Amino acid sequence: MKTIKRKVFVAIFMLVTIVNFANNKDLNTLLSADKVKVTFNDAKKGNQLIIKDANGTILHSEEVTKEGTLIKTYNLSELKNGIYTLELEKDFEIVVKSVKVNNKKVTFLVDAERLIFKPIVRNEENILMITKIAFDAKPLQISIYYNNEIIYSETIEGDEILNRVYSLDKELKGEYKVVSYNNGRSYINNFKL
Repeated sequence: MKTIKRKVFVAIFMLVTIVNFANNKDLNTLLSADKVKVTFNDAKKGNQLIIKDANGTILHSEEVTKEGTLIKTYNLSELKNGIYTLELEKDFEIVVKSVKVNNKKVTFLVDAERLIFKPIVRNEENILMITKIAFDAKPLQISIYYNNEIIYSETIEGDEILNRVYSLDKELKGEYKVVSYNNGRSYINNFKL
């Protein structure tokens, strides 16, 4: 069963990659920084579009207001020379596109485009389930908090699909928080029991 799931996830990942490359055939072209058009497929209302510098500092953030293909045009001419990322943060994944700004010219870095799968956290009664697709083989650090105090922490690594199931004490009603760290990013999920 695990082998079938892995093959399905790999097939989906490869399909998404091929479609993205097919839709972005002119990305190696040098563009004027005052009108940079970026396209993201399958955007949903409420997704976040973020522009970051090489240090991870957020320069611009906006919420997507329409469903479908997202096409945005930005003026990047005021940015210093360097590498910047344009990220569409969806429910379960983050699509990352990178651009290089050099003397008011922009080049899309096709080789740096990637898809980051976010950890999926589900809670059913007192059972907590965490799943993360980890094609990059990077470890996932998990910390579980109860009423703002850490009650459990571990690092998971080794498989392409990381799974954990935790049984929470039925008697401990209150606020819970799961903080996951992966690839230099943190994800926070809050829930109540």
